[in-house]
Amino acid sequence: MNSSNIYKFLERIGNLLRAETRQAKTDPPLQPVQLEILHYLNLCNQHSDIPAAVSEYLGLTKGTVSQSLSVLEKKGYIDKKPDPADKRVIHLFLTEKGRLVVDTTFPPDLLKQGLALMPQAQRDQLLANLETLLKAMQSVRGFKPFGVCGTCYHLSRGEDGNVCQLTRMPLSAQELEQVCREHDLGADESGLVA
Repeated sequence: MNSSNIYKFLERIGNLLRAETRQAKTDPPLQPVQLEILHYLNLCNQHSDIPAAVSEYLGLTKGTVSQSLSVLEKKGYIDKKPDPADKRVIHLFLTEKGRLVVDTTFPPDLLKQGLALMPQAQRDQLLANLETLLKAMQSVRGFKPFGVCGTCYHLSRGEDGNVCQLTRMPLSAQELEQVCREHDLGADESGLVA
C-alpha cells in the first residue's frame, strides 16, 4: 500500500472540488467554510441541526462555527430557532435563499462531469472504496460516523411508522436519508456513512 500516493490523489481532488465550490456565485458572497456549513445543514436531521454537530461534522472549532453561523444568519442564509423542549438548544435551518445556494453548488459540476466520464462499474467501486476508507479513518480516531437514520440501530420500523428509539420521535421517509450525529450501527458497524 502506498498511502503517500493515495493522499496525493485525495488531496488534489479535494483542492479541485474546493476551488470549484469557491467559484459559487452567491449574493452576498460566502466563504468556503460558510458554504460547507450550508451543505451540512442540508444533509442533517432534526437531531443534528445544532452548532455542536456542525463543529463535530466539519472538524471546526466552536468559535469558527459560531462566527460563521452569525454571518450566515445576518446574510439571510439560515434561521436559528430555540428547541421547544429545551430553550438552551438552538436549531439551525436553511432559508429558501440558503437552500438555493446548496441546490446550485453541491455537488460541484466538476465532480459530476468527471464522474460522467467513468464507466458505471468504476463509479460504483469508487463509492464503495471511499465509504470503506471513510469508515476506517473514523474508526481510527473514534469520530462519530454521522450515518443516515435508515441504517441506524435505534430505528424502529412499525405499523405506525418509523420511530427513533433513542429520541422517541417519529421519522419521516425523508429523515431516514438524513445525517444524524447520534447514529449507531450497533455491534456490526456495517451501515452507510455520510
